[in-house]
Amino acid sequence: MKNLFSIGFALLASALAFAQCDADHTVDVASFSYTPADLVINQGESVAFVNYGGNHDVNGIASSITGDNFNNPEEFYLPTVMGNADGVCIGTFTFNTPGTYNYDCSVGNHALNGMVATITVNPPVSNTVVDIIVNSDDHTLLEAAVVAAGLVDALNAEGPFTVFAPTDAAITALADAFGVTPEILLTLPQLGELLQYHVVAGLALSTDLSDGQTLTTLLGEDVTVTITADGVFINDAQVVLADLLADNGVVHVIDAVLLPPAPETNTVVDIIVNSDDHTVLETAVVAAGLVETLSGEGPFTVFAPTDAAFAALPAGTLDAVLADIDLLTAILTYHVVGGTTLSTDLADGQVVTTLSGADVTVTINAEGVFINDAQVVLADLLADNGVVHVIDAVLLPPAPETNTVVDIIVNSDDHTVLETAVVAAGLVETLSGEGPFTVFAPTDAAFAALPAGTLDAVLADIDLLTAILTYHVVGGTTLSTDLADGQVVTTLSGADVTVTINAEGVFINDAQVVLADLLADNGVVHVIDAVLLPPVDGIEEAVASWQVVPNPASDVVRLVSVPQNAEVTLRDMSGRVVKIVPQGAQEVHVGELPSGVYFVQWTLGARAATQKLLVQ
Repeated sequence: MKNLFSIGFALLASALAFAQCDADHTVDVASFSYTPADLVINQGESVAFVNYGGNHDVNGIASSITGDNFNNPEEFYLPTVMGNADGVCIGTFTFNTPGTYNYDCSVGNHALNGMVATITVNPPVSNTVVDIIVNSDDHTLLEAAVVAAGLVDALNAEGPFTVFAPTDAAITALADAFGVTPEILLTLPQLGELLQYHVVAGLALSTDLSDGQTLTTLLGEDVTVTITADGVFINDAQVVLADLLADNGVVHVIDAVLLPPAPETNTVVDIIVNSDDHTVLETAVVAAGLVETLSGEGPFTVFAPTDAAFAALPAGTLDAVLADIDLLTAILTYHVVGGTTLSTDLADGQVVTTLSGADVTVTINAEGVFINDAQVVLADLLADNGVVHVIDAVLLPPAPETNTVVDIIVNSDDHTVLETAVVAAGLVETLSGEGPFTVFAPTDAAFAALPAGTLDAVLADIDLLTAILTYHVVGGTTLSTDLADGQVVTTLSGADVTVTINAEGVFINDAQVVLADLLADNGVVHVIDAVLLPPVDGIEEAVASWQVVPNPASDVVRLVSVPQNAEVTLRDMSGRVVKIVPQGAQEVHVGELPSGVYFVQWTLGARAATQKLLVQ
């Protein structure tokens, strides 16, 4: 009886030992080893150490070999236990801190005999609704939106959340509908509210949804579930992939962006949006980012051009304007006046200052009411924050007043031929640029003094015309007081002019300066009484026997028929040398140059030739 009692007690003790070793992982201790010697677990999991023979402990504090501290993320120690064939539990330890843990047996020389081991504790793997979005190739725009709206931390919280996740294609389609890019769409101040309209508090699996069900979103507005033979819909967006489970909720992929119901308002923007005749104006207001402004307190008076008015613009104008936000904003604000101005407040000849800062003029006659040249076709559409008057043409703000060297030429009665030539050569934009430029401007009489037929021949040859005109322009602002007798100045054509100052006056080559120092915003104009002609051989060589191809160019150009020993340079519009080409080279790399107009010139002794090159 006693033996039976002893056996029963031993079995009970063994059972209790194993009960104490109830853990997520087990390490066997025996024969001067821990098995496994390299264990990998997750944070928060426990490890049991079971001794199958001899006296052993589990020392996770300091090395029994060197005495150095293990520097484990957490120190741990399980005291010595005598093992047996059935296994005796030394103890268990729960690893709550990620990292690498080294340990050994500190009994006798066990560690020296190889009784050392390692446990690696991995941090928990996150799988929130945000992780599902981030790890999806179809939700890069939604991910960017969640980040931009500052909702990452909120949606990584405990939840649970049900997220209706529109794809990149869905967000792009919405942006296209508004005539903007997805990037602009993600800058809207209402982005956070829009995203909250896609999230429901709580876990709503597809099996929890029913036809006609309404779910309240984090925005406080409801979405409606519709289930038909075609599928499951949230408002008008179809669920294309359901029940992507996360640790803190579920994600359902949808094929359209959910738009929350707009609050009931009647702003000037609402009048435009609700009008069938103002879809282009609506798109423009959205693209310019003026929706919030014109939905504000105001009041505003808006002159609203119809779709037909926009369609009457020259081909390509509307696309160009929509692509230039600054220009678009300037045009739209030219249609808006601060304050509420009813039709009864308008008077013939009245001048009204718009939000752009430029004025419009009111004309009232027998034919009707006009704002500049646009007729008011429907007046006094009252809004909560102002009034809208419908007009039949787009109002174009006046060009800003400038005084460039081109303006001086255009506004001169003595330079009509030079104006025609500058336009024909395509140099208006260049000479209206920042510069500065010094222009020697021959009068109409100077052009008339050329041999019969010369002017017509030059105007018909753009390369020759450009070479002649750029021979009249010098980079920089050179006033008459900066000139000296015998001075040699390099023009934009690459060829030089010589200054002569004597008792008769100031001469540029053989042309006399008859009016000096007409100052412009971007340089100075000196009026001369003769046309400056570059070296004749150079012009003939440039036109007749050499080429720069392709032109325009974006990467490499080839020099065709350039003399072998010629010196070749590239100059910008200011005359500055931007590249020197090695003698004999037939190809020139221009890809690194900024886009613009350049001049390629070769010189060989007294001979020279220049061609204009457009780098795109």
